[in-house]
Amino acid sequence: MIRTTTIGLIAALVAPLALTAQQPADTTRPAPPPPPAVVSIPVDFSGVLYANFQYQGAAGASKSQNKFDLERAYLTFRMPAGDHASIRITADVFQQQTAPNDAYYKGWVVRAKYAYLQYEYLKTADWTAVARGGLIHTVVIDHEEQFWPRWISQTAFERAGFFSSADGGVATLVTLPNKFGEFYATITNGPGYTSRETDRFKDYSARLSITPLSGSSNKVIKTFAVTGWTYRGAIASSFVNGGAGQVGAIGSHLPRTRSGVFVGVRDPRLSAGFDWATRQDGSETGLNTVASPRAEVDSTRQLISGFAYIKPFQLLSDQSAFPLGLIGRWDRYKPDTGSDGYISTVIGGLTLDLNKRSALSLDYQEQTPKNGVIAATTKTYFLHMVANF
Repeated sequence: MIRTTTIGLIAALVAPLALTAQQPADTTRPAPPPPPAVVSIPVDFSGVLYANFQYQGAAGASKSQNKFDLERAYLTFRMPAGDHASIRITADVFQQQTAPNDAYYKGWVVRAKYAYLQYEYLKTADWTAVARGGLIHTVVIDHEEQFWPRWISQTAFERAGFFSSADGGVATLVTLPNKFGEFYATITNGPGYTSRETDRFKDYSARLSITPLSGSSNKVIKTFAVTGWTYRGAIASSFVNGGAGQVGAIGSHLPRTRSGVFVGVRDPRLSAGFDWATRQDGSETGLNTVASPRAEVDSTRQLISGFAYIKPFQLLSDQSAFPLGLIGRWDRYKPDTGSDGYISTVIGGLTLDLNKRSALSLDYQEQTPKNGVIAATTKTYFLHMVANF
């Protein structure tokens, strides 16, 4: 009796399962929707970090002053912006030094150095050309930084205050056929990327860089470049709005022009260059009143600079990977060509490549005024570091 009852219960439980297994599959039920498409926007992120330890060696109260300094970090983002277009944004992370007595201004801040839209309007087998708008490179500083290592010091143009390395405006870059060079032209505000526009005048500049030996089989000689550039700018008068007691508003501009020539070679084993440049700046004297009339005074300045960055072991043998380098530079800047005074800048030292993206430099930098020029004398020992990522 118990056995019969047990068999009956098992049959009652198994029968529905067997009947279900024999039923045909329900093909009328709709398939589940596909997962949502994932939209991927390619972003090219890169950057560079500059840091140093410096020790002051000049006589005076600042002698033996020393510090560790994270000079700055550049964070660059590149991404497409539709057909034939792309954007670049480079954030400049640096320590604020504007108001050292105000705690609000101390610490690290971020600002845009480059931020522009680039549109490729010409591309053939021989020619390419792009247009840019936004915060763009100025005429020559970025070009020379391909020859001179910026992580050790600013280029001679920027150090002497010719103009900023970036500014707001528009530009075009045309690449010549057969790697023969490039043409770059800009229209910019003038004050540079660290300032807003201050007047109605614009600055116009152009650069032509030629590599006449690009077909050479010698890896160093083929990089030989000759560059000529010009910069025609203007700034407003200090009395542009007039004022109480003045004879009237001054609507004319003061000149702000620069031009120069650069020749150089750039190879991982040997990079060298020579600069000659001149600049003219207008200034004003007087108070723009009847008793103290306004007068315009123009000054002409001149810059000569030469540098070399050599990795001697790699230059002597293509098989050598010994990472030691030698670097040297000399600048001669005349604040007024009408006098004999000038400022001499000397840079020299040793470099050591940690790898293909990071390097160290032990160098000495000296600035000395000569023949009566009023300028600070500095003598500084540096341990520089650069890291590209």
